Amino acid sequence: MATLTYVYADSTAVVGPLAAFPEPHTYDLCEQHARSLTAPRGWELVRPEGDFSPPPPVPDDLVALADAVREPAPAPRRPSPPAARTPSSARRRNHLRLVR
Repeated sequence: MATLTYVYADSTAVVGPLAAFPEPHTYDLCEQHARSLTAPRGWELVRPEGDFSPPPPVPDDLVALADAVREPAPAPRRPSPPAARTPSSARRRNHLRLVR
């Protein structure tokens, strides 16, 4: 994975390691597209050699993951009591209706 950033003022496209945080005007690319990307005519393309490996997790990511795992599951819903008998034309559940 890699991140593409355009520097319009310098007519430069930079393909570098995957950014840890989202930034405006950046685009995440898979490794295949990061390696085969070309810059527009008249632009310079900066692409370091080597692997495009994902960045290491930051502590905030690990804490969020741990919190999600510790969060209790929602309690099971109890079945609602049976509804009183009504004519079929009056039996509606939200936007659905019974068709015989």
